[in-house]
Amino acid sequence: MKRLFLYLKPYYKEVIFAPLLMIFEVVAELIQPLLVARIIDYGISNGDIGFIVRTGLIMVGIVAIGAVGGIGSTAYASIVSQNYGADIRIDLFRKVQSFSFNNIDSFKSASLITRMTNDVVLLQNVVQALLRVVLRAPIFIVGGLFISFRINARLSFLMFLSLPIIGLVTFIVMRKAFPLFKKVQKRLDKVNGVIQENLAGVKVVRAFMRMSHENHRFDEANDRLMDISIKATKLAALVLPIMSFLANLSVIVVVWFGGIQVNHGNMQVGEVLAIVNYMTQILFSLMMIAFMLVFASKAKASVDRINEVLITEPDIRDMAVEVNKGNHILNGKLSFKNVYFRYENSKNVLSNINLTIKPGETIAIIGTTGAGKSTLISLIPRFYDATEGKVLIDDIDVKEIPLQDLRNSISMVLQEPILFSGTIRENIGWGKDEASDYDIIEAAKMAQAHDFIMGFPEGYDTVLGQRGVNLSGGQKQRISIARALLRKPKVLILDDSTSAVDLITEAKIQRALKNSLTTVTKIVIAQRISSIIEADKIVILEEGKISSIGHHEELMKSSEVYRDIYKSQIGEVVD
Repeated sequence: MKRLFLYLKPYYKEVIFAPLLMIFEVVAELIQPLLVARIIDYGISNGDIGFIVRTGLIMVGIVAIGAVGGIGSTAYASIVSQNYGADIRIDLFRKVQSFSFNNIDSFKSASLITRMTNDVVLLQNVVQALLRVVLRAPIFIVGGLFISFRINARLSFLMFLSLPIIGLVTFIVMRKAFPLFKKVQKRLDKVNGVIQENLAGVKVVRAFMRMSHENHRFDEANDRLMDISIKATKLAALVLPIMSFLANLSVIVVVWFGGIQVNHGNMQVGEVLAIVNYMTQILFSLMMIAFMLVFASKAKASVDRINEVLITEPDIRDMAVEVNKGNHILNGKLSFKNVYFRYENSKNVLSNINLTIKPGETIAIIGTTGAGKSTLISLIPRFYDATEGKVLIDDIDVKEIPLQDLRNSISMVLQEPILFSGTIRENIGWGKDEASDYDIIEAAKMAQAHDFIMGFPEGYDTVLGQRGVNLSGGQKQRISIARALLRKPKVLILDDSTSAVDLITEAKIQRALKNSLTTVTKIVIAQRISSIIEADKIVILEEGKISSIGHHEELMKSSEVYRDIYKSQIGEVVD
């Protein structure tokens, strides 16, 4: 909790002014019952119209001062809470940006979204309520009790007896409610996860006519969230009815005994009415505290979830600055030395990988699904770190190269092309901030994207929908390739990135890459033999191990696996 309180520090002035201004509002409200009592006991009882008018005008002035304080307090509290939430969201987003793939896998993307939205909003609301209630309720309680005891100590003592009972009931209920609110947030993660998966795979869902199945999944997750939410809310809701009952009972007792005191001449009617007003204010303040405790119980779960993200250290981090000095990628030579890798709580995905790729070479990697191809290339930019062994670029361990230098020297086109809302120009230029229009067009031409882009009425200024929904799969892949080429990397990795491109266009892309990127180290993962047949080396992965390495002719002679793949795609081998 202390970590999140530090986010209030930049707004300490507003944090101070909000409750200070609120004090004016509270004091104004505390004075009102006394003035009403004086009007009843001295103005009305004596028929003194002048006294009533003068006192009434004083009340109007005090109310105006209180209103100014209340408005100012609310304004400052809103400024603090909104900035507080914005700052936490920024740090959460930056923290997530620093996470390795393993970190993100452990949290799940749906949960991270919930934490940055729903959980942060809860904390914002708590901060705003605290700045308004944290002093308001105690001042009302202390001030109301003080004035009430000054009016009549014996009658006020009866009111005081109800406070410990109300506090005990609130404590017991909140202690039971907190674990339930924690479950609410976890089940909200599940609902968000189902929604996210469904929206991402909406075309697959429609193609397989699985709408009913997905509706059932969502209904199940939604019902579980509803059930735990109702259970938690029911328990928390017990506080206010119990407090209302005790409050009304206390008012009845005070009015009863106050009436007896008036009949005996020990009190005036206005004084009884003032004590009843103070009792109402005190009990209302207690209800506000109870409400805050309910709110805080919900927020405590959110605090834990947000802190969990903020205190998590990324698995992938830069080495010490002293080690990093001078380690810059110049040639793009790649080496894997006795590399092993396994995901958390699983067996080895890669085993004893030894491979050297010279600068400017084109290396193809093929293998069955699950052979470890994508995992292998993910070790190069340190999306994951090798469990054992070393991955080197220009004979330097990638762990000793600053992440910014490392990843700026590598361009990757992943299996699923990811595009962002914006124009085609912005999507290609996203790979390099200072890119000129000429650079963008040249990269698009090399990726065989220029012609279809110019076919749009707006050309490069064509606006893409979310994830590029208004483009075909092949068009999205070519724009992704253009974005990668724009960076002019030392190492280019294409992870099955032309699977949706026709064979003629794919051949043009390969020819452009071969002719224009003679000094760039190229790693190609592909399912089609035609995509890799001219590679300098072809690496065959089987169950996380390298079974064969060679160019096409060598593997046709030495590798049965390669021959089988060739036969299945091209046809019988002709000697």
